This record gives sequence, C-alpha cells and structure tokens, in this order.
Amino acid sequence: MSRSVAGPEIERLIQLLARLPGLGPRSARRAALALVKKKDQLLVPLASAMNVAAERILTCSVCGNIDTSDPCTICSDTERDTRTIVVVEDVSDLWALERSGAVKARYHVLGGTLSPLDGVGPEDLTIDQLVRRCSGGEVSEVILAVNATVDGQTTAHVITDRLSGTPVKVSRLAHGVPVGGELEYLDEGTLAAAIRARTPF
Repeated sequence: MSRSVAGPEIERLIQLLARLPGLGPRSARRAALALVKKKDQLLVPLASAMNVAAERILTCSVCGNIDTSDPCTICSDTERDTRTIVVVEDVSDLWALERSGAVKARYHVLGGTLSPLDGVGPEDLTIDQLVRRCSGGEVSEVILAVNATVDGQTTAHVITDRLSGTPVKVSRLAHGVPVGGELEYLDEGTLAAAIRARTPF
C-alpha cells in the first residue's frame, strides 16, 4: 500500500486527475506537481476556467454537441449546409471532423453505439431525434461517420433501416488504406475493405 506524500488536498487533486482519460496515477502526480509548482500561472487560471465551464457548458438541443450556447455555434452557423447531417458517436468525433475542415455540414451526436452486451439499445441513443430531423424534408443526405467496429456497424445498419422511410440518401465514410499507409503493414480486414471500396483512377 502506497503512503501519502502530500496533504489530503493535493492527494485529492491527484485522484481526480487520475480519472481523466490518458492519465494514470503517475501522470496524474506529475500533472498535479506541475500545477502546484506554478500555482499562479497554471493552477489558479485552470481552476477559474473549470469553474466557468462547469457553470456555462450546455448540451445542444439540436445536435448534441457541447457548447456555451443552445443551439450550439455549429447549428447557429448560417453558412453551413443544412441539407447534410454528419452522424457521429461522440462529441470527440465531431471535434475531430471539424479540425480536419473536410465538411461544412450539420452534425448529430448519437451518444455512443448500440451494444447489447453493455445494455445499450436504440432507446439509449439519439436515433429517434435523428429520424425526426430527417423527416422535415430539408435534409437530403446523412453521412454515417461511426467507427468501423462491430458496434459501430450495427448502429449504422439500424440507422439506415430507420431512415428507409424518408427521402434521405444515406452514405458512410470510406474504409480502407489510410493516406500515407503502406500495404504490408495493414491488416487483412482493412485491405479487404479497401478492395471492396475501390474507386476509378
């Protein structure tokens, strides 16, 4: 059993930091030490920013993004293509697509994927809200940007089935060889998906 090396307040800070994704106990201790050593430059501004964020952050009632306004900045952007909705599993996926600058459409955050083993069914995701958004006649295409996992593909099939009664075209992200990828290092599943999704050259 490890002994405490600091007061309970610092130990509490370390425990909370260790709960963050990508931070284990050692990384949390290093982060806590850096914050405490630079209290005025790091710890106090971070605490203030986190307090403001806790008070002001909302979930967008339209797409499920998180922002300080509802509807969010993306849904309020009049220059976006309102006819296209990109469906993502989580807000982190939305942010990744936005960083790429590859699409200037609206989004829909599912809140996860279908997972019978974990007890996650269609009613636990925002699939019904997506169908309602697509039933108004304004949306012409839904791009399924879900992960290429078993749960992701199952979710994509359910969404496709649910949208079959609407005039919406459903497409998905291409799967296969990544840009800069070398064939000898790719797994068989990725290579097979690339062959099936080949395009004219």
